[in-house]
Amino acid sequence: MERIDHLLPWSTLGSEKRLSVFRFGCGARKVYIQSSLHADELPGMRTAWELKQRLRLLEAEGRLRGTVELVPVANPVGLGQMIQALHQGRFEMSSGRNFNRDFPDLLDAVIDSVGERLGSDPAANVALVRQALRAALDALPPATSELEGMQRLLYRHACDADLVLDLHCDFEAAIHLYTLPQQWPAFASLAARLGAAVGLLAEESGGGSFDEACSVPWLRLSRLYPRAELPLACLATTVELGGQADTTVQQAEANAAAILAFLAEQGFVEGEWPAAPEACCEGLPFEGTEYVHAPHTGVVSFLRRPGEWVEVGEPLFQVIDPLADRASTVCAGVSGVLFAIERMRYAQPGLWLAKVAGRQPIRQGRLLSD
Repeated sequence: MERIDHLLPWSTLGSEKRLSVFRFGCGARKVYIQSSLHADELPGMRTAWELKQRLRLLEAEGRLRGTVELVPVANPVGLGQMIQALHQGRFEMSSGRNFNRDFPDLLDAVIDSVGERLGSDPAANVALVRQALRAALDALPPATSELEGMQRLLYRHACDADLVLDLHCDFEAAIHLYTLPQQWPAFASLAARLGAAVGLLAEESGGGSFDEACSVPWLRLSRLYPRAELPLACLATTVELGGQADTTVQQAEANAAAILAFLAEQGFVEGEWPAAPEACCEGLPFEGTEYVHAPHTGVVSFLRRPGEWVEVGEPLFQVIDPLADRASTVCAGVSGVLFAIERMRYAQPGLWLAKVAGRQPIRQGRLLSD
């Protein structure tokens, strides 16, 4: 195992923040795994520690077939953001920016570099694009903030990977995945191994999230140059490992075992591993997800649990205003999987309280909420 420590730019005077990358194995093929980019989403960090122990052992046994880079603490900036003991890990406090938005879009620079040089050799094309991505990153002007510097370091390690797993979680949720529709067949077995409730599929969700910064350039290039033999060379997914409280030893061990078995399936680990369960959740269009809001403020009582299938018109939660004696029951507007609910039990204007993944598109434009 090799440990690589990067010093982040623009740290406060008298302090330093470092981004640590742990590298296992060697070889041309590469896996990149990071956790807790939203720093208050800790199930991934707990899972990453289990992965670190297992990867160290697999490396010692000579069973790794390729390079695995693991970043257990992908956001040292957000990890220290506390207000009266409440963790504020989703947004950088100085700028208000979401830590998982606005990753570099280098497509124009890559097009300028590779252009018509893409030909009929898939391997040569992949190498050419990866070289162009790295060069475009290196050519960017110096980072102007701690956040920007951190994002570039994360992307620099991931941009030439064959497989990218970005480990997150929701507030209270069933396990679910986000990925491109074209890549769902590859990730369905990971979803089955993890016991996921749903896969949410979109070519571009809007906002420049980390996983799409890794995978979408390949999709765009393949469409811009249809005559070139250019595969979607980076499989990338955001894996939501349940809810924020799901940090038990048993869950972390199960998550790590599922991820390692998937890596073995993808040819990165040798040995005998359990086959993926035959039963797998559906991959549904992210455009079909309903964000359910309350009609007024009040105390919330949820009537259904994350992971359950709900039908149109079925009650999801109640909102109680004890001053006006107003009690409202909010129902599902689509049939689908209730995959996440809000952790707070007080309804506020404009904030979603439940997410239901439906089968038919009902939204367009920017699909991600901040």
